[in-house]
Amino acid sequence: MDFALTDEQRMLEETLTRLVADQVTPEQRRAMLEAPAQGASPLWRTFAELGLLHMPFSEDVGGLGGDGTDVMIIMQALGRCLVPEAYLFGLVMPGQLLALCANPAQQERWLAPLLEGEHQLALAWQEHTARYDAFDILTQASQHDGQWQLNGRKDVVMNLGNAAATLVTAQLPNGKLGVFIVTANTQGVTSHTYRTMDNQPAGDLTLNSVTLPLENCLSEDAGDALAEVLALGRAALCAEAIGAMETACDQTLAYLKERKQFGLPLATFQSLQHRMVDMHLHLEQSRSMAILAATSLSLPADERDYKIAAAKAYCGESARFIAEQAIQLHGGMGMTEECYVAHYAKHLVMFDHYLGDSDYHLETVSEKLDAA
Repeated sequence: MDFALTDEQRMLEETLTRLVADQVTPEQRRAMLEAPAQGASPLWRTFAELGLLHMPFSEDVGGLGGDGTDVMIIMQALGRCLVPEAYLFGLVMPGQLLALCANPAQQERWLAPLLEGEHQLALAWQEHTARYDAFDILTQASQHDGQWQLNGRKDVVMNLGNAAATLVTAQLPNGKLGVFIVTANTQGVTSHTYRTMDNQPAGDLTLNSVTLPLENCLSEDAGDALAEVLALGRAALCAEAIGAMETACDQTLAYLKERKQFGLPLATFQSLQHRMVDMHLHLEQSRSMAILAATSLSLPADERDYKIAAAKAYCGESARFIAEQAIQLHGGMGMTEECYVAHYAKHLVMFDHYLGDSDYHLETVSEKLDAA
């Protein structure tokens, strides 16, 4: 198989790499994180102007028809600079679920403005009792008097505070999975927002007898669509982690070349050279797994999920390894906020927990091997 990028993909990579390097320096990133949420940021509007918001979606819904490799290129560039925009959780995942499940009227109301950068969304699928299992959930939905009623709780809903609406999954009385559009001002909805350890916006959502009109139901059988969206999200996360691992390795090597002990740069000590080699080995092996994940999105569901689970598990272990090594090789200063590699380490540790950790995905791989 030929993994070489096309001319258009190389242009996309070069353009986005220059853009984020210019507009997301450490100081600019800190200012972006501290800025209050007041509509689309200048960087998000730039993404919209460049067509990056349209890229991951098919032409049938107004997108540019990008494939898994295009998403990988974008996410890897965002990961290199820890871009604090909810490209994956606020655009790609909820948008793809809309593209797969929503009718034309729902797409016109929610998906079209999303692709134009007019608002962001969130996807609430995770519950604290389910351990990353999107289908073993307690949130319930049922019809009463021509309306839907939802009860339950969703945890760690990424981008919740910035979302114009949240796509919520719930079990229906027939056992199938439904998806509903819930706006923040809906009666019976309460939310608690916070930031994760790596400064990602998230929150917990409680639904107490929430009443919704029938048109707020995207699908009454969304199991396959949700599995496809989660697979896309995991592949995208692997690519983002590659970008972050690259920068963590580069910053660590630069520090070893600059820092001296006993009159010599730390990079001259053989034991530290071996540790840098181990970091790069994990990086390059993870890069191969990220490519595998990106190119597996179009495969049949079982094969797709097996390969992406393997990639997510391996990249998660590598991310933790590189984070730990980067901190240790920087010494005590690697634990400080002023040392930028600490921010990459936090993100790499949290990457393993987003959309399922290594243990969860290793179990998935083991189960599929046993069934083979």
